Order: sequence, then C-alpha cells, then structure tokens
Amino acid sequence: MSIASQARSIDDLTLKAVGALAAKRYFEAENLAAGALNAARDDDDFRRMAAVLPTLQQARTGRLALAMDVGTITILDEPFDEDVTIEPGCYLVQPPLVGADARRLRHTALTREIPVMVLCREPVIRLGLVPFVALGSGATVRTKMRKPKDLEHPDLEWLVAALEALGEAAAEMDPAMSLHKRINALMTRIDAIPEHAGLHELLEESCRKAAEVAEAS
Repeated sequence: MSIASQARSIDDLTLKAVGALAAKRYFEAENLAAGALNAARDDDDFRRMAAVLPTLQQARTGRLALAMDVGTITILDEPFDEDVTIEPGCYLVQPPLVGADARRLRHTALTREIPVMVLCREPVIRLGLVPFVALGSGATVRTKMRKPKDLEHPDLEWLVAALEALGEAAAEMDPAMSLHKRINALMTRIDAIPEHAGLHELLEESCRKAAEVAEAS
C-alpha cells in the first residue's frame, strides 16, 4: 500500500470512529480508533496519531462511565475460564488471582462488548498498604493505596482512586527519554491502563511534538 493510500485508510478509520463516538457506540469507536492509532504508529505518522487519540480516549471514558453507572463491585478471587459470566460493572481481582487474570477478564469483556472496569490488587504489605498492578504488552505498572475502611467490601471511590494512582505511576518517566521512546512507553502503558484519560493526553502531546520535529527536519 502506498503512503498516500495508507494515510487515507487511517483517515477513514478516524472518521468512522468519530461517527461511532457521536452515536455513543463506544466499543465500535474504540476499535476503530485503536486501529487507526496502531496503523499510524506503524508508519511513524505522529500527526495522525495525535489526531485520533482524543476520540480513542473519549470512547474509553464512555464505556468506563457505563461500567461505573451500574454501581456494582464484584470481588473475583477464584480461577475462571473463557466461558466465565461477565456482567456490566466494576471488578476487583484479588489474590490468589494476579494481574494476568485481570487483563484476561478485561479482554474477554471487551470482546463481548460488556462495559467493565477491572482492577487487580496484590496482597496487603506489612505497612498496611494495598498494592495494585496493571499489565500491558511489555509494561507492568504498580502503585500502592491506603486500605479502605472495609477491604472485603471496598467502595467505588476507592477503586477510582486506585485507577488514577496507577495512571499517575504510569506517567512517571525519565525526562531525558527521547520522544520516540516516550511514545513507545506510553503506548504500552496505555495498553495496561486503557481507561486512564491522562495517559492518552500525554501521548497526544508527545505525538504532536514528534510531528513538529519531523516536519521541521
């Protein structure tokens, strides 16, 4: 495919994603926008990456809102297979299950177009803090939270705070890192925490800077 044809294909995916988002078809919008982002990344087309990221972020925020609006938190601590029943809502995966189980649950829900928020906590450490972990393709993000009043029945506010804390941890990078390495790192960390809006905004900013550098050279 020629460079011009590839660019038109990315633009077409982006326009379709915008239309799906406007119609509140969040899963469709996310799939289309993610496809456009990955295609643009393959071509080092940072301008088009930056252009599609707001749509991708809003689609993910939309489906996250659907999950949170359900108002339920399901504690998952037993092994499950691919036929597991998944209802819309929020899930806390906890020991003996691990981060890979949380990632698998989220991917299964996305495939079925079921709105969920999935977080994974690890065993409480000696200081009384609760570690959280998120796995992506090539990235592992960790953070620690204070215990909620009732660890066996945590509230939604605590889970949302954990999601934000994971995103903040993922956003921490060596300031000397090159733009290309920063973009690659953010892509893998967003894969680990796809519902965090701030990471998408950081990636968009980095892509715009990379595009300016490329166009100036």
